[in-house]
Amino acid sequence: MGQIKVEKNVGGIEGLCVITPAVHGDSRGYFMETYSQRDMEEAGLCYNFVQDNQSASAKGVLRGLHFQKQYPQTKLVRVIKGAVFDVAVDLRSGSTTYGKYYGVELTEENKKQFLIPRGFAHGFLVLSEVAEFCYKCDDFYHPNDEGGLAWNDPEIGIVWPKLEGEYKGSASAEGYTVDGVPLNLSDKDQKWVGIKDTFKF
Repeated sequence: MGQIKVEKNVGGIEGLCVITPAVHGDSRGYFMETYSQRDMEEAGLCYNFVQDNQSASAKGVLRGLHFQKQYPQTKLVRVIKGAVFDVAVDLRSGSTTYGKYYGVELTEENKKQFLIPRGFAHGFLVLSEVAEFCYKCDDFYHPNDEGGLAWNDPEIGIVWPKLEGEYKGSASAEGYTVDGVPLNLSDKDQKWVGIKDTFKF
């Protein structure tokens, strides 16, 4: 295997992988391969990615936790500017780790990538002043197929870095801050329900 190091089944959750690319640096800067199908397949990760997405978000923005129901997606995510805390929650009904989560900090410095297979809810919290987030998907976006999971469901118990606030029984962002900045969620993301009531794969 040439240009990537793969840590499989991170957090004891089957399928989740943290991928660290080889970075070649000198006085001029650096070079790295951000994706190689050959290296992925040599690592046993065989996916056909069909869509690339990119977003920019300010500090305190939380996007998630999202999934597609009938057209689930495998995602390979990374950060090209700033830092986020990225989270996947296992929603596979037959999984021994159903309802468990794993989170990893992705930054422009560490250049780590997070591979999230189908059957997971996914989201991230922006820790830096601004973050630019890129990801590959193995299926297209279907706007009428979107599902979600409450980002603060106490049954899952995600520990979001730098986040302060008290759970008030819903996914509302009210009263939460990140380093003193008000937590910023979309209206839709503040209406998702907990794992007891959400979709299962």
